[in-house]
Amino acid sequence: MKQQKIRGLHRDLGYFYIGLIISFAFSGILMNHRESWHPEKYTIETKAIEVKLPSEELISEKYAESLGKEFGIDDKIRRHSIKKGTFKISFENHDVEIDMASGKGEIVAFKKTPIISQAMKLHKNTSEWWIYYSDIFGISLILIAVTGALMIPYGKFTFKQRGWKLAIAGIVFPLLFLLLLS
Repeated sequence: MKQQKIRGLHRDLGYFYIGLIISFAFSGILMNHRESWHPEKYTIETKAIEVKLPSEELISEKYAESLGKEFGIDDKIRRHSIKKGTFKISFENHDVEIDMASGKGEIVAFKKTPIISQAMKLHKNTSEWWIYYSDIFGISLILIAVTGALMIPYGKFTFKQRGWKLAIAGIVFPLLFLLLLS
């Protein structure tokens, strides 16, 4: 491929996908920290509660939903779970956490954080058209990487002279994390 075509393809794909690259990078950073900070939502009210819970075997989605209604929560239930002695119910705009032993807990009402919430949906979206668009985006990122590696045809900064070492380091680094953390 001629040098001008490589540069042109690299430039045009970069321009076309600049918004999506920035959005994915931004929402990816936020997703990395979602366990310690909930960037998608912000708290507007926290209320202490106390309730007598049935035994763990009797807690079902229907029970979680009816308990939410008892507390005046009318949004749609998303999920419920019991982990480490804590009963958790997640609704669209509320989170409920109750200690199984004491029955003490809290209800947190929240709102979606504008822009951040929508950006994070990019990582979670599973609609068919978005999957196809994301596949095309992934292929385009590969093309951006390859054309970027081929843009400098001669000198000491070519892929052949120097770039391959950095490329191998860029592949090995995440593989080490995968191997060490799994």
